[in-house]
Amino acid sequence: MLEDIEIKWLVSFKAIFESGSIKLAAEKLHIPTSSVSRHLAQLEAQLNVRLMERTTRRIHPTIAGTVLFESLTPNLMAIEEALEVAKLGSEIVTGHLRVMTPDLPFMADIIAEFAASHPQLQVSCDTQLNPKEGLMDGFDVVLTFNRGQLEDSGWVAKEIIRWPSCVVAAPQLLNGNTKINTHAALAKQPCITTHSVMQGLPWRFKSNTTLSVHSRFRVNSGHMAKSAALRGVGFALLPLHACQAELESGKLIKVSIDDEPEDLVLNAFYSGRKHLPVKVKRFIEHMQQAMNS
Repeated sequence: MLEDIEIKWLVSFKAIFESGSIKLAAEKLHIPTSSVSRHLAQLEAQLNVRLMERTTRRIHPTIAGTVLFESLTPNLMAIEEALEVAKLGSEIVTGHLRVMTPDLPFMADIIAEFAASHPQLQVSCDTQLNPKEGLMDGFDVVLTFNRGQLEDSGWVAKEIIRWPSCVVAAPQLLNGNTKINTHAALAKQPCITTHSVMQGLPWRFKSNTTLSVHSRFRVNSGHMAKSAALRGVGFALLPLHACQAELESGKLIKVSIDDEPEDLVLNAFYSGRKHLPVKVKRFIEHMQQAMNS
């Protein structure tokens, strides 16, 4: 018989018995009144017994209803306690975590540290700089770089860290030209763009403007972009922290245009399930703490 009874029917019955009202029971359970009433009817139909007598003004238990309530209450409490114990146990990071991540040294160190901290967890990493939507299937977390507003992908995006960015160029490329201070002027210059990390997208600025720059050198690495910029190959859009030393030494010059580039943001994408698995939750927390410390 137990397999024919739904737990929500019993929960609704208990709430009705305790409150003496279907309406009050519904308010207590935060579900529609019609649902509580239907649960009671389904329970009575399954047991083939009247549990509550209904009148136009009130509802009160039958003898069978009272017997059921007195027997049911301690068992429901035991189930609640068991669920709480199970919830605490679920805080242990176990299972199999599948991560898609850019192939970067600092990322490797952070993920390896997480794996070492949770010996009961199996970790699989796929290093892709430009994860396509179809590749996301089967992954618990996808780490990727973005600038500007994110497209609606059906995944939840959690910001890990953001880096202010700037446009830079080698002194020999500028050659004393200080008039490159507008989008239009920059669009005429040779630039270095990304082949896959940012999907080859136009440069984005905080005024919600995009700039389709002229590119003769495309890369899939910030390090390669900086190396090319240092050799005068073209203007580059780089995170400020990644070229701070070169700016201070004069090997690169910050190009001050009339708009500020969008920050480079590392986002963690994961499925928008109601209950986030502990392994995913702890991994994202670890990433945020490690990247912002």
